[in-house]
Amino acid sequence: MSLDELADKEASSPEEIQLVQSDAKFRSFSPPPIPIPASPSITSLVDSVSDERLDVMASHQSENGSISTASSTVSSLESEKAAYEFLAQTPIKSTDAHLVEFSEAMRTVAKALRQVAEGKAAAQAEAAEWKRKYESEMAHKQQSKIKGCGSCISNDIDKLASQLTLDTAASDQLGCCGKHGICSHEVLQDEVPGPIPRPNHRMVGRKASFKLSWGCNGDKNGQHKHDFVSFEKGDITTAERSNKQILLKWESQPQTVLFITKPNSNSVRVLCAEMVRWLKEHKNINVFVEPRVSKELLTEDSSYNFIQTWDNDEEIKLLHTKVDLIVTLGGDGTVLWAASLFKGPVPPVVAFSLGSLGFMTPFPSEQYRDCLDNVLNGPFSITLRNRLQCHVIRDAAKDELVTEEPILVLNEVTIDRGISSYLTYLECYCDSSFVTCVQGDGLIISTTSGSTAYSLAAGGSMVHPQVPGILFTPICPHSLSFRPLILPEYVTLRVQVPYNSRGSAWASFDGKDRKQLSPGDALICSISPWPVPTACLVDSTTDFLRSIHEGLHWNLRKSQSFDGPRD
Repeated sequence: MSLDELADKEASSPEEIQLVQSDAKFRSFSPPPIPIPASPSITSLVDSVSDERLDVMASHQSENGSISTASSTVSSLESEKAAYEFLAQTPIKSTDAHLVEFSEAMRTVAKALRQVAEGKAAAQAEAAEWKRKYESEMAHKQQSKIKGCGSCISNDIDKLASQLTLDTAASDQLGCCGKHGICSHEVLQDEVPGPIPRPNHRMVGRKASFKLSWGCNGDKNGQHKHDFVSFEKGDITTAERSNKQILLKWESQPQTVLFITKPNSNSVRVLCAEMVRWLKEHKNINVFVEPRVSKELLTEDSSYNFIQTWDNDEEIKLLHTKVDLIVTLGGDGTVLWAASLFKGPVPPVVAFSLGSLGFMTPFPSEQYRDCLDNVLNGPFSITLRNRLQCHVIRDAAKDELVTEEPILVLNEVTIDRGISSYLTYLECYCDSSFVTCVQGDGLIISTTSGSTAYSLAAGGSMVHPQVPGILFTPICPHSLSFRPLILPEYVTLRVQVPYNSRGSAWASFDGKDRKQLSPGDALICSISPWPVPTACLVDSTTDFLRSIHEGLHWNLRKSQSFDGPRD
């Protein structure tokens, strides 16, 4: 009997119906076809499954002695065959192509992220290495300094010295100052180690001593206030505050004055000759001048044979041990030149205005007698102007501690592109933290005294000279969001020319001593422990405001008319 005849035959008895039901139950428990491990085509797979189903159907029929399940079995085979034919029509190949493309993109992203992580780790490691070298160099230099003055070392002096960032110093064995000030022995320490050579018979061997005190609102009556913090009831509040006006009071009479003058000026040369003669005849002051000025005065009149000068750089290094006071005749550039002569401590500077703007020259030259009288008798207000200490570290110094001589600047250090037509590309770090990459004409790192100079022209803020800070001002940055920064004075800045820079950079220090920075070279800047004390005509704040009003005409405009509309 054929399969078609079996499918058409109906069940005529209850026994047959029962057999059909039992056969259906048995068929529900029949195992599925065993998967083939190979990868056959869809057509062969459909044919093989059909053959297996036919074999299973035949076995079930022989065992149960019934043929009533044939129709359901054939319909099941047709549905499975249709399912496999549908799978053959799905775009499996195109799906696999998309997956391959997606995996390739993910591998590219992973590679880029890995390169970024490696670059960041390398930059952090390099920054840590530069910091370690710089700290090692500073520790090495600190050990070479002279330490002494046992009677002058006390807890109160250490606190005051830390507030002014002045190192303890040394050699004069005069008495220790009071607890409200700091003595000249700490300010004018000889930085050069070793014994001091025997002084020339024309030079003064002992300096005048002085002390610095902190007055309240410029008060000179000796009553001083100090900052202290109250923690009452868990609240932090400043109970009293002094305005930190610093007064200098001589403990012994000044004996030696150094004159620094603007060159190529007849009016300055005439005034210098007059002031030198007046100090010698009326004050019995010993006078030092530059070799150029000494030659000019002696050529003019042989009676100026009492003036003293120096012959070489070694004598310049010892000037601060002999000079009690510096008098400058010129503008701010003359003050910068005077400060550059002193690589360590700087005596107080009295700056007479004979230049153009004069942010640091408050004294009028017409009243030099009264001004010098007030300064020599004291006390008088001073401004402690911080200086930047700069080190140029070449790429060859990475494996060993090799640096050039430190350079001290009073205004600013400028890193620019020089004659190159490419943008300056600089990497900047603050201590061990990455700051930014500078892409533009350059960068200005300025003191607060230099905030009214080049930094102001580049868009930086004007800052009071006694504010402890470092100005970070870009020069024409190729970015709309690069604004200037003011950083705390205790940080160390590192500016490096990266290896992938298109050209070299050039660094200038107070407008001179230009040095080329090739790829791999770095410039380290920090606040020097040796500030420049400049005498004030009134006090630090009054002189600063007067200078920006008179020199820059700050916020100068016509007043609003009073006869306009009113509320």
